[in-house]
Amino acid sequence: MKRTEPLNVIWWLVSRASGIVALVFISATVLLGLAMATRMLRRPAIKRVSARLHEHLALAAIAAIALHGAALLGDHWLKPGWRGITIPFTLNYRPGFTGIGIIAGYLTVLLGPSFYLRRRIGTRRWRSLHRLTVVVWALSAAHTLGAGTDAPRLWLRAIALAPAVPIVYLLALRLTPRRSSKTARRGAATGKRPAPDIACAARARR
Repeated sequence: MKRTEPLNVIWWLVSRASGIVALVFISATVLLGLAMATRMLRRPAIKRVSARLHEHLALAAIAAIALHGAALLGDHWLKPGWRGITIPFTLNYRPGFTGIGIIAGYLTVLLGPSFYLRRRIGTRRWRSLHRLTVVVWALSAAHTLGAGTDAPRLWLRAIALAPAVPIVYLLALRLTPRRSSKTARRGAATGKRPAPDIACAARARR
């Protein structure tokens, strides 16, 4: 065995492990973000802790992605070079799936620290931009299953696909239009019993 082979295996293991960790962090970030957006976490204390955890998970995902790409530079079998890990669809190894992985990495770097710019760009723009995190998760999962060397293994498929059901469910709740208070008052006013504000006004006149 050549001396470079053990080192090459180490770089491969580091890249492999950090990629899986990045996917786990991205999945957790998206799930937690959707849970907060759908107001499933209502207690103020839980909200504060969840917001901090959401922030830290996003930054940790960026760090794991950076390590995942940098470790590939030491892989003497793949030999991606800086071009292969920074420009989508240029790597010879499964260019389609590695390309969408690079795109997912760029989106993570863009969206992860976006909460620091929320006041500058406005809440409405921030929310529209932040919805792309679901796309980041989908691209990351596809990259893992398409380019990962452990893709045929059941445990990796479980890590990649297990978050799909709760993410789709929470996303459906997030996109479902909420019934506004005005609509609720109008519906109550058309019923047999008057709306609370109308009833109070009628009592005041007496």
